[in-house]
Amino acid sequence: MPMPEKLKSILEDLSFFTDRNDRIQALIELGEEFRNPSPEELPRNPTTRVPGCESEVYVDSEPFSRGKRYRFAVDNPQGISAMALARILDQGLSGEPVEDVQSVPDEIVYDIFGRELSMGKSLGLTGMVRMVKSEAAKTS
Repeated sequence: MPMPEKLKSILEDLSFFTDRNDRIQALIELGEEFRNPSPEELPRNPTTRVPGCESEVYVDSEPFSRGKRYRFAVDNPQGISAMALARILDQGLSGEPVEDVQSVPDEIVYDIFGRELSMGKSLGLTGMVRMVKSEAAKTS
């Protein structure tokens, strides 16, 4: 499956964590690096809100390099998985061409978090991926 090189590199780094607890710890650390923008920086409204996400996640974008920079807000302080995914998607997809971003499969959330995700969490995280792909397709 074609995938942007930056994102592929992040997934390869995560693949070194073969022990589930080690991988969870690495994802927690990624989530702890997340900086939540203010409502002035990223408006919270129905247009930017990720549908079906329990952690109150918002996504928007701005032109950047060959594509866009994806910006995320996670207003639930317990939403560590959403924060980790926000970091991964920003680092792996910001600046990439639209067609490369849209080639990312929704199932990437299982590659990152494993198949043990609850239905609610998997819907929300998959919704984040879909929202980024939707943002990629918007013309500025």
